[in-house]
Amino acid sequence: MNDNFKRLEGKVAIVTGASKGIGAGIAKEFAQEGAAVVVNYASDQKGADNVVKEITDNGGKAIAVHADVSKTDDVKKLFKETQNAFGRLDILVNNAGVFKSIPVEQISEEEFNRHFSINVLGTLLTTKESLSYFDESGGNIINMTSIVGEKPVPTYSIYSGTKGAIHSITNALSAELAPRKIRVNSIAPGAVDTEGTHEYQHSEKGDAFVNATPLGRLGSPKDIAKVAVFLASDDSAWLTGDRIFATGGLK
Repeated sequence: MNDNFKRLEGKVAIVTGASKGIGAGIAKEFAQEGAAVVVNYASDQKGADNVVKEITDNGGKAIAVHADVSKTDDVKKLFKETQNAFGRLDILVNNAGVFKSIPVEQISEEEFNRHFSINVLGTLLTTKESLSYFDESGGNIINMTSIVGEKPVPTYSIYSGTKGAIHSITNALSAELAPRKIRVNSIAPGAVDTEGTHEYQHSEKGDAFVNATPLGRLGSPKDIAKVAVFLASDDSAWLTGDRIFATGGLK
């Protein structure tokens, strides 16, 4: 086996919400596998710049692009800057998302709209825009769902709803876009220790997830990133409309 073989050599990828956590892990793993990466962020420019620096310091190619994926004009800018920097697009990872613990008595229109605008509408808007940038050879879209889309937890009803929606959307888009040679799959992580979930994962609720996980530990962004590389590469050429549970065995 060639140790220098890189599965994403020559590819260009956009990873939304990549300034930290799973998105940052995916961006860095893609770069290690040879892809040029667009590190999208909505508010954390410092985090995005740090991800880009780590990639470029290791000989990779990356840029950071600010864009709110729930806003059409921002999405158009994201793809235009990708084209300007790298001349093509091969892979889109829809990772940007928000989550918040909200008991049902405290649910508001504002929080419902915020979750669904970013998590769901954002996935649709970026997918729509990507169709103008994938070439005749097709493209590859990876949507981030979650174990809670299948196994909801108390006080996360809105977030769980968005992830269930993304699963259904992935199935629909995979059928719709297959004639264009565009594959659409999803990853459903389990309990992953990130900056955004650290407080929850290291709480009593988080401990319950770990105790229910056969492999007996929290996942890491790198665990999820390796699955994303598989889906982004030709190794998964026969997969579309599929969901991979990356949960340490939690069902």
